[in-house]
Amino acid sequence: MELEEVDAAAVRPRRSLFGPLWRLFDGRPEDSRSQIVRRARLLVTVTTGLANLVGALVVLLFTVIVPNPDGLVSDRLRLINFVVFGAYVILAVPVGLMLGERFFRRVRRLVETDRAPDKRERLLLLYGPLRLMAVHLTLWGIGTVGWVVINAPFHGLLAVKLGLTSLLGGLTTCTVVYLLTERLLRRAVTTALRTGMPQHTGLPGVVARSVLAWALGTAVPILGLIVLAVGSFLIARVTVRDFALAVLALGGIALVVGLGVTYGAARAIADPVESVRLGLAKVERGDLDVEVPVYDASEVGLLQAGFNHMASGLREHARLQDLFGRQVGEDVARVALERGIDLGGELREVAVIFVDIVGSTRLAADRPPTEVVKLLNDFFAVVVEVIGRHGGWINKFEGDAALAIFGAPLDLDGAETRALAAARELAERLRAEMPGVEAGVGVSAGEAVAGHIGAEERFEYTVIGDPVNEAARLTDLAKSTAGRVLAAGAVVESADPDEAARWWLGEEVTLRGRAAATRLAEPRKEA
Repeated sequence: MELEEVDAAAVRPRRSLFGPLWRLFDGRPEDSRSQIVRRARLLVTVTTGLANLVGALVVLLFTVIVPNPDGLVSDRLRLINFVVFGAYVILAVPVGLMLGERFFRRVRRLVETDRAPDKRERLLLLYGPLRLMAVHLTLWGIGTVGWVVINAPFHGLLAVKLGLTSLLGGLTTCTVVYLLTERLLRRAVTTALRTGMPQHTGLPGVVARSVLAWALGTAVPILGLIVLAVGSFLIARVTVRDFALAVLALGGIALVVGLGVTYGAARAIADPVESVRLGLAKVERGDLDVEVPVYDASEVGLLQAGFNHMASGLREHARLQDLFGRQVGEDVARVALERGIDLGGELREVAVIFVDIVGSTRLAADRPPTEVVKLLNDFFAVVVEVIGRHGGWINKFEGDAALAIFGAPLDLDGAETRALAAARELAERLRAEMPGVEAGVGVSAGEAVAGHIGAEERFEYTVIGDPVNEAARLTDLAKSTAGRVLAAGAVVESADPDEAARWWLGEEVTLRGRAAATRLAEPRKEA
């Protein structure tokens, strides 16, 4: 079965300021696997490089804003620090990109292959953002330690200041790398998670992502202000003008960066929820062939996987209900599901059609079994279609015969009229479409017992009573008539005048196994 995938990020147009940016991240819905990987690799390379540059700018900004110890930092030492910092950034960024490229070589092989990834390969993709963040955290940690070691012999407070600013820059870089990499790898992850959902991965969930967004958009600027305040007490006095400039700079960073990061974190939660909402809307409309992509192994990923399990269960339930309805009839299946099943029956007024092939024994002897089966299927296809169009249903197939019921298990207005009309049309259709097959058709009506017959372990819904017996006897008698259709006169008399006028009443006969005489009725020949 081909499932329709619902992806809110792909099918819903963005109406926000960041819409074109997210569309660039997502690509087109029809992109191939190789295109998805190439786009992710390019964007991750660019964004990690920019993230490191942003972290470096944060360090430079805090270095300028936070005052140095009065008279203890020479121009030569300041120049050495800038050269060391710049050289390390120039060397560390390419190293981080090279390590990221090694990771993407494995991702490309995983995503582009048609086989289902195993558990280890799925975890590789899921842990990809954390691994890339760990790489950059290691590089920034090495740089921070090295910077502190270089400056510690000259002045302890200066080394602390530079260490703190480097840590803030590293925090900024690693947070940006994680949030953006997770977003950029989304489509590759959905490909890997189609075949299974790992449990208990320990990956950051909704709360952890929100905290990371807060750390980047709020904590870093606030920590910068705290460092500035502490520096003004311990290192050097800060003028009101310098403090105001620092507040403006850090406040501006908090507003701009905080908006972007908060929006990205909100979209990381809203997109999967929106995909589930769209999927639920399709299910509500009766479309069960729907599946949402699983973005990750966090709470939102479990929500999406839970929806897919629910949809799969609904499809299985609908399939079983469809098979049940085909076996026992749609009305019987619906009543059984709504009211439950009890052995026994109830008295109902029903109309009955019994149809049986003439000379079925000879038919089976003269033709191969496969041909007989095909012929019976074609024959019953006509019977089912005609009976269903007039509001009846096939209660059972008995070899080369079928029993149709009108008026059970649900009430049916004009059951006698419908049964007579169906019998006439059925005879005409069989003569036109099955010229090599002749069948007798009998119609009766009256009170019968309808219900579930059998045992608790195995039962069936059936109709038992005089109308069924009479219809079967009329069918046997109809096989020897020219029109091949006979109905009980009482049925014609109970039908609508328009339908009754299409039948003429003949003689009375006593059918086999019955004590009372039955008035025979046959369809009138069309003028």
